[in-house]
Order: sequence, then structure tokens, then C-alpha cells
Amino acid sequence: MHVEGEDYGYGEFIQEIDTVIVGRRTYEWVINQGVEFPHKDKACYIITRQDKPSDGNLHFYNGDLKALVTRLKGESGQNIFCDGGAQVVNYLLREKLFDELIISVVPVLLGDGIKLFQDQRPIQQLELKEAKNYPSGMLQVHYELSRTV
Repeated sequence: MHVEGEDYGYGEFIQEIDTVIVGRRTYEWVINQGVEFPHKDKACYIITRQDKPSDGNLHFYNGDLKALVTRLKGESGQNIFCDGGAQVVNYLLREKLFDELIISVVPVLLGDGIKLFQDQRPIQQLELKEAKNYPSGMLQVHYELSRTV
């Protein structure tokens, strides 16, 4: 159940972001919904295997993802947001490149899809920063990742 007008903290969250990383399939799914890509006001890196020219703030990146994230983390600015998909998320988890995770548990069971947390990633200790529940039944947990373990 969606509660009309509730943005689940997204409006405040996205104001603290200046860079977005998203997988090609997630990017294409969004634009195939008939809406404009929502992050055009930010530096966006679409992770792809194809060689495509940039389009304004949209950069189609087919290089080493770890090198990209390491470079971006070394630059001045705000926060980097990984907006999916599961393959990109799991690569970043395996390389321990996340500083924080905000996980939303939506009260809907899906039948298929790529698991968010795949095998062959290292154990990572999480420290709970905040947990919120919403009238829709959604639960949102915000963790900081420990650099030890």
C-alpha cells in the first residue's frame, strides 16, 4: 500500500547527493517507463559494457568500477548514491566500497529477480544508525558499514 504524498525521506536524502551510479539495465528500465531520468541534475555514471558518448551529466562508463568509485570518493563534493541494480550493488559490496546502506523493505513479495545480496561477498559488520517504519508497512533501515572484520 502506497500512502499518497509520502516520499519515505527521499526528498531530503537526494538533496545530499551530487553523484549517482546506476547499472545500464536499471537505467533503461527507468527511461522505458515513459519518464525522464530523475537524476539529470547530478553527475550520473551509467555502468555499461558499451562505448557511448556522454549526454550532459549522463556518463556511460565501461571502465573499472572500483577505480571509478575510488576516484569519485577522492574528489570534493557531497555523497555518491548507487541507485541499482543488483549486479552493481553486489560488486560494490564485494569490493567493500559502500560507506552506508539504506535498505527499504517493501511489504510485497516478488517472484523473480536478481538477489540484492549475492554469494561470494565478504562478511561486513553493520552499525545501525536509524530505523523507520511507515504507515504503508515499509521499513527503512540505515546502516553504517564498519571498516573492520
